[in-house]
Amino acid sequence: MNLREQIKNYKPYNEQEEKDKQTFFRKVATNQYLRAIRDGFIALMPIIIFSSFFLLIANVPQIWGFVWPKKVATALNLFYNLSMGFLSLMAASTVAKALTGSLNLKLPKTNQIPVAGVQYTAQISFAFVAIDTLLNKGNLYLATDMIGTKGLICAFLVAFIVPNIYYFCFKHNVTITLPDVVPQNIAQAFKNIIPFALATTFFWAFTLIFRALTNMNLAAWIIKSLTPLFTAADGYVGLAIIYGAMAFFWFIGIQGPSIVEPAVTAIYLTNVEANLRAFNSGNIQGANHILSQGIQMFVATLGGTGATLVVTFMFAFLSKSKQLKAVGRASTIPVIFGVNEPILFGAPLILNPIFFIPFIFAPILNVWIFKIFVDVLHMPSFIYNLPWTTPPTLGLWMGTGFNILALLLGILLLVVDSLLYYPFFKAYDASMLAQEEKKEELEEKDDKKSVVTSAEPKFNESEIPLGKTKDQQALNVLVLCAGGGTSGILAKSLNKLAKEDKLPLNAAAAAFGSHHDLISGMDVVILAPQMDTMKDELAKECKQNNARMITTTGKQYIYMTQHANECLKLLINDINK
Repeated sequence: MNLREQIKNYKPYNEQEEKDKQTFFRKVATNQYLRAIRDGFIALMPIIIFSSFFLLIANVPQIWGFVWPKKVATALNLFYNLSMGFLSLMAASTVAKALTGSLNLKLPKTNQIPVAGVQYTAQISFAFVAIDTLLNKGNLYLATDMIGTKGLICAFLVAFIVPNIYYFCFKHNVTITLPDVVPQNIAQAFKNIIPFALATTFFWAFTLIFRALTNMNLAAWIIKSLTPLFTAADGYVGLAIIYGAMAFFWFIGIQGPSIVEPAVTAIYLTNVEANLRAFNSGNIQGANHILSQGIQMFVATLGGTGATLVVTFMFAFLSKSKQLKAVGRASTIPVIFGVNEPILFGAPLILNPIFFIPFIFAPILNVWIFKIFVDVLHMPSFIYNLPWTTPPTLGLWMGTGFNILALLLGILLLVVDSLLYYPFFKAYDASMLAQEEKKEELEEKDDKKSVVTSAEPKFNESEIPLGKTKDQQALNVLVLCAGGGTSGILAKSLNKLAKEDKLPLNAAAAAFGSHHDLISGMDVVILAPQMDTMKDELAKECKQNNARMITTTGKQYIYMTQHANECLKLLINDINK
C-alpha cells in the first residue's frame, strides 16, 4: 500500500485509547522533581540569556579584528562572571522553591512550608557540598569553581532533599512547642528552626565524611564520575535518542522537553561554558561539545519540535488544499520565532501518522549534520546562549560565534528538511484536496453551495460578570503554555479585544512554572493543550488560589487565538456556571 492509499484509509485516532497509551509518559512528564528542575530553570533564564549578551558584546568584535581595551573587556566579562558564575547556587534556590510549591499543595493552607526558608537553607546546604575552603598565609579563600554551571547536578540533589526535610517536619509537626501566649510570628520562626538545623547539619556532616573519603567535594566528584556519560551523550547514538525522544513525545501529544530537557539541562550549560573557554583561548577545534540549548532551539527544533519550519512554508505556499494553505499562512510568522503549535494542532501534525517519519527523523538528521560540521569541518559548536524565540538560522549563526560555516549549515538543514518532508506533504495535500473537492461536489449537487458568514459576537462591559471576579474591577485571565509563546498570542488577542471594545478584561501570558506568583490574582487560568499533562497539578493550584481553570483542545485553542470574541464567550460562560 503506497503512502497516498494509507492516507486515504486513515481513520481518526481514538482519543481515549491514545490517552491510555500515554499514561506512563504523562506520569513521567508530571513528576514533581522533573517539573521542579524545569520550573527552576525558567526562573533563571533571564540571567542565562542576559549574561550571554554581555559575552557577545565582549567577544564578537574580536572576530572582525577589534579588541576592547583590557579594562573594558574586564568590565563586560564581570557581568557574566558574577551571574553565570553563581548559577548552580541560584539553581539550588529556584529548584527548591519550585519543589516546595508542589509539596505545599499536599499540606493544609494553615501549615505551609515557608518558601524563603527553604531557599536559603538550600543555598547554605549547597555551599557545604560544592565550595572548598583554602588557607593561604593565614587568609581564608573560597574555591567557587563548582558553583557556576559545573555544579548543577549537585544543586539539583540538594534542591530535592532540603524541601523534603521541611515537608517531613511540617507534615508530622516536628517543632519546638511554645506556650500559647507566644505570638504567632515568633512561634513560626521557631517552627522553622528544626528543619533548617536538620538539613544544614546533614549536609555539613555529609561533606566532612565525603571529603575525607574522596579528597574532593561532591559537586566535583559528580562531574568527574559523569564525564563518560557526557561524552556518550555527544555521540551520534546519544544525540539520536535525546532529540528523537523529544520529537516522539510531542508526536503522541506530550510536551517532549518536559520529559527530556531536565535530564540534559546540566550538560547543556556545562558544554556551552567549556566551548566558550576553548573558543576564547583560540582553540576552535576544542569548542566541540555538541549538546547545548542552541542545538535544541536552532538545529533539532528548526521552527519548533519536529523541525517544522519548512513544512509550514510548504503548507502556506505550495498547498493546493485551501484548508492547509490557510493553516500554513496563519502559522508562518509564529514558526519563524519557534512557536509551532498552530501548525502542530491546525494541520494537524501530531498524532497524524502521515508525518510520523519526518517529524521524528528530521531533528535527528539535523543534529547529525551539525555534528559532522563540528567534527569534520571544525566549525565551533554553540558558545553562546540565546533566547529561544531567535529565528533559527540567525540563532545558529550567532550562537556559533558568527561562523561562516554556520550560515552554510543553516541552508543545508533547510534543504535536507525540505527533501524529507516534501513527499509526505504532497501526499497529505492531495488527500485533503480530494476531500475538499468531494465536499464541494456534494454541496453543488444538493444546491447548498454558499458562502456562509457570521458576525463575531460582540460584548459590552455589562456582560462581563465583574461581581464574580476577585477585585470586581476587571476579569483577569492568565494563559499558560510551555514557553510563553502560544500563550502570548492568545493573551495579546484578548488584550487587543479589550482595548478595541473598552472591556474590563486583562490577560497575561506565562510559561508553565513561572506562573506561581501570578495565579493568586487571577480569576481564570487557560491551559494550552501542549501542557495537558499538567492539568491535575494546575487544578490543585487553582483551587488553592480560588481561580477557575479552563483546558482546551488543540484546534479550539488555535481558533481562539484567531477569534478572541469566542474565547471571551467561553470565559463568560465558564465563570457564570
